[in-house]
Amino acid sequence: MKIGIVSDSLSNQPFETALDTIAEMGIEGVEINTGNWSSAPHIDLDAMLASSDARKRFMNAITSRGLSLIALNCNGNQLHPTDGQRQSSVVEKTIRLASELECNKVCLMSGLPAGASTDKTPNWIISAWPPETSEILAWQWNEVLLPYWRKLVDNGMELGIDNFAIELHGNQLVYNVPTLLRLRDAVGKAVGANLDPSHLMWMGADALQAVSVLGDAIHHVHAKDTWINPDKAATISRLDTGPMIDVAERAWSYITIGYGHGESWWREFCYRLRLVGYDGWLSIEHEDPVLSCAEGVQRSVNVLKSAAPEKVSDFSLQPI
Repeated sequence: MKIGIVSDSLSNQPFETALDTIAEMGIEGVEINTGNWSSAPHIDLDAMLASSDARKRFMNAITSRGLSLIALNCNGNQLHPTDGQRQSSVVEKTIRLASELECNKVCLMSGLPAGASTDKTPNWIISAWPPETSEILAWQWNEVLLPYWRKLVDNGMELGIDNFAIELHGNQLVYNVPTLLRLRDAVGKAVGANLDPSHLMWMGADALQAVSVLGDAIHHVHAKDTWINPDKAATISRLDTGPMIDVAERAWSYITIGYGHGESWWREFCYRLRLVGYDGWLSIEHEDPVLSCAEGVQRSVNVLKSAAPEKVSDFSLQPI
């Protein structure tokens, strides 16, 4: 396994400065945020699509430092009832740029529609009651999500992109293992998981078991941790709508790797990934409001370097 980083983890640094920092930390690859929920400080999507020279300069800045471009990331809600068209355009441009850069992995969300064709806000259903919830889910899946994804995958395949890594994320239709596998079964194996354990942690799922169940449906891994604050969770539950930066008062918070779950947990996580055949990138996503970006990333690198297998097994049974 190799250690990469989501470029927004160092959004406070200019592009080439961030690349220098990444290389100095011993990170080997970079996943570039292209828009939607990111302001995309390290790339101008339209300029890159318009100019082959811009693309060459961009790639040279990465490869000249011994780094690899591991994915483009356009996380957002392209199925939003009022802003979906704009966000979908970013997704489509990102796929086109991935094709131009010969980068065969696009990270994104599934999207979350409204609850009906006349609604103006997304609707995340997380309960089987009252009865209309099942009707809402059926409409969201059958009338919006599946048609969108079938078209998106077909268009991507025409451009040579057949690796769509969907993050299992709250406030999205695909947010856990069963929903990811349902979409994958419906549209094909070009769709897989961008497995970020931090989201499963705050939702109360077991990220270790998720690895074992997903298996070869894991296309990518975001390395991010979550701290559960037991005193607050005892009364708030995990359904916390408080400000994300108010770590002391929240039931859970995204945190630097190793501070929510210790190195032993990350060792088992990486080992389980190896057991199901995943030997890809561990892409650090720093969203800890307490630690500085540079310190949080460096501490995350240190944990992952200790936890993640690097070499191919050469074990064999001795003849008896």
